Amino acid sequence: MTAKTLFTRIIDGEIPGQFVHQDEHCIAIRDINPAAPVHVLVIPRKPVPSLAELTAEDHALAGHLLLTVARIARQEGLENGYRVVINTGEEGGQTVPHLHLHILGGRALSGHGTA
Repeated sequence: MTAKTLFTRIIDGEIPGQFVHQDEHCIAIRDINPAAPVHVLVIPRKPVPSLAELTAEDHALAGHLLLTVARIARQEGLENGYRVVINTGEEGGQTVPHLHLHILGGRALSGHGTA
């Protein structure tokens, strides 16, 4: 059996997380090392390793994740804008092999990336 990822352990309640959203398909937690005043991670409960490994069967999940991002951005007061980042693979900066979307906002963001 594959070892649990950090995010699977948070989803399973083995590690605490500062939850801002939970539903049957995903969770959202505050990032422990925020790159912006608002930095929330939206994580599917299904342990998809990365964006590159989503399949056609995951189309509803992918849509749900994006709709959840928009909902959380409104909830967090990001009316002036925000950035959504999905790091994919080692060279893409992904450090946890479990798909997750970064919501960054609360200040003017310039350039590209998660800072």
